[in-house]
Amino acid sequence: MEPCRRAGLSGVLVSSEAQAQFYVTGVFGATQAEIEHHLEMGRKLLAAGQLAEALSHYHSAVEGDSKNYLTFYKRAAVFLAMGKSKSALPDLTKAIQLKPDFLAARLQRGNILLKQGSTQEAREDFEAVLQRSSDNEEAQNQLMKANELEELQEEAQAAYHQGDYSTTIALLERVIEISPWDPESRELRAECYIRMGDPQKAIQDLTPTTRLRNDNRAAFLKLSKLHYSLGDHHESLNNVRECLKLDQDDKECFSHYKQVKKLSKQLDSAEELIEEGRWVFLEKHHLKIQREPHSAIDVCSEAHQRDPRNANVLRDRAEAYILNQDYEKAVEDYQEAREFDGDSNDIKEGLDRAQRLLKQSRKRDYYKILGVSRNANKQEITKAYRKLAQQWHPDNFQSEAEKKEAEKKFIDIASAKEVLTDPEMRQKFDAGEDPLDPESQQGGGGGQQGWPFHFNPFESGGSFHFKFQYN
Repeated sequence: MEPCRRAGLSGVLVSSEAQAQFYVTGVFGATQAEIEHHLEMGRKLLAAGQLAEALSHYHSAVEGDSKNYLTFYKRAAVFLAMGKSKSALPDLTKAIQLKPDFLAARLQRGNILLKQGSTQEAREDFEAVLQRSSDNEEAQNQLMKANELEELQEEAQAAYHQGDYSTTIALLERVIEISPWDPESRELRAECYIRMGDPQKAIQDLTPTTRLRNDNRAAFLKLSKLHYSLGDHHESLNNVRECLKLDQDDKECFSHYKQVKKLSKQLDSAEELIEEGRWVFLEKHHLKIQREPHSAIDVCSEAHQRDPRNANVLRDRAEAYILNQDYEKAVEDYQEAREFDGDSNDIKEGLDRAQRLLKQSRKRDYYKILGVSRNANKQEITKAYRKLAQQWHPDNFQSEAEKKEAEKKFIDIASAKEVLTDPEMRQKFDAGEDPLDPESQQGGGGGQQGWPFHFNPFESGGSFHFKFQYN
């Protein structure tokens, strides 16, 4: 007898005859008895809920016999029990290839495909089952669902392209009920929520899509931007990092990462200094808008290019435009911001104020009359008034036409000084109301605009002159 030696299985001594039998089952494979043992152990462990251990035995069984359709089908059952439908699909497909009339595998694969939203492929599996078993009730019901799903998907797409986002969302409710593993339906519904100004619900829909696709960088990036727009810089940073884990060379993700990282660093530093550090940062940010509107417009414009759906950036730029007395652009930015955050009271109030200021600017703008900025202090306003009052005093002009023009200018200059140096009147004017407009006074008549009690000092007679103290 030839000496015994090891062959393939650790710790098992086999004779030359046994080794020959070993090779009959496949190169370094397993004997039929061992395959049966793995299948039996897999069945028992699956029944006991020990899924990982059961899967290990089914792996061994598949490796030992790659021609047995039942082995693939049973391993697919473990994958499904573990919630790994993507891993189950190849095993079910292999089982069907080995045994095309294996109806249980076709029905199971059709169910998975339907939940993934693949209506055409699912329908083919259900129809194949019904060709061989026309009274299969499950296949009949699932085929009806597949047809319903296809119709709903088409209707939802049509409603979305028509801009009817509410109808799209209503249709997608049923779509997602039938196909909960379909990332496209959730992504479409998230886009509808974004357009309707509900970023929180968009986040709820997008989050599971990061697991439903193998490489869903687009979802991670969109989630990061949504969290960023809501001021949640930590979640924004977490999501953009996940995007870069999938591809560290993704230019769009890396660009957004730098932006979020910078903001996150600033906020974290402030929070380390004082408890309300974030509000300090925001106050500094708005202080920059107050002091440097031109610079603030440039900064906001750059941020808007990177994140065009950020309502907060649009709001800040609108405020900078207001300080820069560019009311039309302020209205445009507030209107766009409202599209992305329709529930924000700040944006609604800001738009209303910008519209009033635009209307007001088409009448009289006291800031423009004095040539000062909207954030000018009382000293700057008084200085500008003195200079213009000296320049446009009617006594400086000879002809009647020039005097009439100077009178109008002088009255406007005096009115501007009166309004802008009085805190209460200036506050009204900044809110879009002209406190000297007769139309806004009780019983407003048609007197000379800009002087209380309809008094015009230049209507007292051509030879009467006033000495003005330019205080």
